[in-house]
Amino acid sequence: MKTTLSPTLLRLLGAAFLATASAACSGVPGSAPAAPAAATTPAPVVAVATPAPAAPGAASAAAPAAAGLLQQLEAEIGAAACDTSAQCKTIAVGHKACGGPESYLAYSTKTGDAAKVARLAADYSAERKNKNAKSGMMSTCSVVVDPGASCNAGRCVPAGGPNLAR
Repeated sequence: MKTTLSPTLLRLLGAAFLATASAACSGVPGSAPAAPAAATTPAPVVAVATPAPAAPGAASAAAPAAAGLLQQLEAEIGAAACDTSAQCKTIAVGHKACGGPESYLAYSTKTGDAAKVARLAADYSAERKNKNAKSGMMSTCSVVVDPGASCNAGRCVPAGGPNLAR
């Protein structure tokens, strides 16, 4: 004999699971899962990049510094002109709250100063890490895969992968 669960019970179980998973990922000590709102309309709970309250001005001071570093990095990369794919590289930029880079940028060793690109990317990543720590930022903890880079129509571009560079 085959038995099935009622749709209402499945909704309640799904809502309870999402609430528990959200509380577990929040990193807030002593947080407990929230009860489902209603039996007929459970609301999905997703924790993605949610900043915790920070001291006034703490995160806002780091934001312009990080933005300026990213602009400098993008200016150094420029058009990323290339003749062959061997001249194209990628560099990890940013820092997710759980660790690891936010994305990758393609640059050219033909036109860009690789050491300067690496320094600017490291400085930007350090600023983002500091900002995340100060603001209590949370993340999905997904892994951003290096897409690699290739020369396409005389310009270095991300070669592929699920997380293409900017």
